[in-house]
Amino acid sequence: MAEDIVLQTARSLAVEVGLAAVTPGAGSVLSLLAAAGSAKAVVEIGTGTGVSGVWLLRGMRADGVLTTIDVENEHQRIARRIFQEAGFAASRTRIITGRALDVLPRLADGAYDLIFVDADATEFGACAEAALRLLRPGGILIVNGALAGGRISDPAARDVDTITIRETVKALRDSEDWTPALIPTAAGLLAAVKR
Repeated sequence: MAEDIVLQTARSLAVEVGLAAVTPGAGSVLSLLAAAGSAKAVVEIGTGTGVSGVWLLRGMRADGVLTTIDVENEHQRIARRIFQEAGFAASRTRIITGRALDVLPRLADGAYDLIFVDADATEFGACAEAALRLLRPGGILIVNGALAGGRISDPAARDVDTITIRETVKALRDSEDWTPALIPTAAGLLAAVKR
């Protein structure tokens, strides 16, 4: 799906600050899943420069609120401007600066329709555990980077990120709480619906 000038700007700003934003293919999947779930309350872990946030907001209900968490205040400043340029009222976003694992415990149980994790791979497992508490039944967890840069299927790949991603995928697959699927777009999206 082609990106408009707002997303192109957000993407080029991401490159400038050294971030890898979600691809247009992954973004369209985020928008699709937000729309399919008629998402009103969404949590994004990893604000970046707002690329994934714009995709999510465009799929969400018109009265939906995106809660986006990042440790980098400067990135969030850029994202706030991008959300505004995309035509979203300030009331549509709740931007929280801090570590996701410090912020998530303060969010309400069962209050969210979708959680998108685009963070450090070492936090995937903890974020998935938090998502189980935060999502309503039928809510969707989406984790970016699930293919571990192509290393996920390489048994010789034993780095901490790849091992953590494998463990998270296995935990969701083996759990009775989730219905998961790996979507092989770009970095790979692991999507799971809470039962």
